[in-house]
Amino acid sequence: MALHTLDWIIAAACILVCFLPALAFGKRSGKSTTEFFASGRSVPWWLAGISLVATTFSSDTPNLVANIVRTQGVAGNWQWWAFTLTGVATVFFYARLWRRSGVLTDLEFYELRYSGTSASAVRGFRAVYLGLLFNCMIMATVDLAACKIANVLFGLSRWETLLGVGLLNVIFAAHSGLWGVLVIDMFQFFIKMAAVIAAAYFAVMLPQVGGLQGLVSKLSLLHGPGGLSYLNMLPDFTNNWTLAVAVFIMPLAVQWWAVWYPGAEPGGGSYVAQRMLASKSEKDSLGGVLFFNLAHYILRPWPWILVALASIIIYPTTQDISRAFPNVDPSLVGPDIAFPAMLKFLPVGWMGLMVGGLVAANSSTILSHLNWGASYLVHDFYRRFLKPKESEKHYVFMARMATILLFVVSSALVFVLQTAQEAFNLILQVGAGTGLLYLLRWFWWRVTAWCEIAAMLSSFLISVVFVALGRNGELFSTDKQLLLTISITTICWVAMAYLGPQTDEQTLIAFYLKVKPFGPGWSRVRQAAGISAAEAKEFNRNNNIPLALLGWVTGCILIWSALFTVGNFLYGRLGYAFSLLAVAIVCGVVLIGTIKRLWA
Repeated sequence: MALHTLDWIIAAACILVCFLPALAFGKRSGKSTTEFFASGRSVPWWLAGISLVATTFSSDTPNLVANIVRTQGVAGNWQWWAFTLTGVATVFFYARLWRRSGVLTDLEFYELRYSGTSASAVRGFRAVYLGLLFNCMIMATVDLAACKIANVLFGLSRWETLLGVGLLNVIFAAHSGLWGVLVIDMFQFFIKMAAVIAAAYFAVMLPQVGGLQGLVSKLSLLHGPGGLSYLNMLPDFTNNWTLAVAVFIMPLAVQWWAVWYPGAEPGGGSYVAQRMLASKSEKDSLGGVLFFNLAHYILRPWPWILVALASIIIYPTTQDISRAFPNVDPSLVGPDIAFPAMLKFLPVGWMGLMVGGLVAANSSTILSHLNWGASYLVHDFYRRFLKPKESEKHYVFMARMATILLFVVSSALVFVLQTAQEAFNLILQVGAGTGLLYLLRWFWWRVTAWCEIAAMLSSFLISVVFVALGRNGELFSTDKQLLLTISITTICWVAMAYLGPQTDEQTLIAFYLKVKPFGPGWSRVRQAAGISAAEAKEFNRNNNIPLALLGWVTGCILIWSALFTVGNFLYGRLGYAFSLLAVAIVCGVVLIGTIKRLWA
């Protein structure tokens, strides 16, 4: 595609608006690792929330949604909509506990919660495993999407895209730390939202599509693989039970609590925990994560979905995309490339906004992952195990070096992956079975560092077995693999909780007195700490578990009802839309009242 001069000017302006303010934070972030990784623990809720929304709005997300919609219909998005349960649970049960813990990274939590060499071993191992290997895999999926988009728009090869966008990201991540990431995210969020809404509008208004009414009427006559209806927001349980299990039943019944996935970790973790720990108070921690979940599931999905639905009419098959873009690298062609393929229809000026928005989408995610990964490698591995007595200036320098390392490794992995869906499935599989442990470790004293080791090893080894069986022609469906992995992993770590070495009692008491987790799972520790039944009852009353449960339920219903209110308005189903809107309003009122009572 050839960009007009106006497009280049707008794209450059978007990039400058996002990145120039971050230059001012280089000196502040260089003061200490607390400033570099946690912004001095002074982030307000609205900035933490916007940053999380921007981080999860990456360049691979529209591609992933396009892949899902084209192969599984709109209902296929339940694979990630189900994580609403996880995100809202983090808001009401974990956000305040994380902030109360006072750790700098979520891995530092291990030596606060557990005791002995096993706690140190888990912290060190996960620092490298998550901070380097897992983190680089995620960044590679984001950069792969950027490569596909750049190849379609400009004919750039993978290495040319990585060199251009990657250098921009690594320079700013190394220079400005988390403060720079937060400020960049704030501007990027609005640019990206404007860009994708414009892309959806112009895609739907194409003569071949015929507006929203034409889109709905034409797709009502088309059917995807297995006869699926592209428009359905719930899967077809009568004609395609297998798909319904994979995209709806499994995510809602099992996946949300059993699978570890960055941005939707059970109990919070990774860059979500980083924002909670950087918040200036427990209230800001709760408010930031709540705002993130509302915006993540209500504001963003439908522009991506509309573009994906319109692409089915314009490019019914991937061969049609190949014919429309004969110079695109064949190895990059797949269902996920439909999103960038639709961008050719953007008019002059809007294309520049989209290019700026796509650079912003890539940068917001990569910058967060570079800073988060560097915090693991430096604070939780290098500082903890290799050089524990160096100056703050030295650790900030090493954080900048770790940022460069992460960029190089993640860029190399881009040449291995083929689609965003492939990486998404791989990450879910490797993290399967560990989620329940991350939920319960805050509320059950028996969970130990050895439980975490057992969970990680078993889920990884089972994933390796499935890969080996697949190469030998013995294939299992994704949902069966997840169920088997979750079952075996859970059995392993629960058995370790009862049969393995226990956490030192003094460590448990110290953790309880500092974090004050509520519920019956700590009754034994409360007694050992000398806390009377009356004191424990008063504390539980102040934490108000019933109110937290009410907030969780109403929050989830609010998000889903609002999400489908938007969808039904777009489809022209006004009766359903107004009914769902009424549900959303009622839940919103209850949710606001619940939060006020919890904060009081």
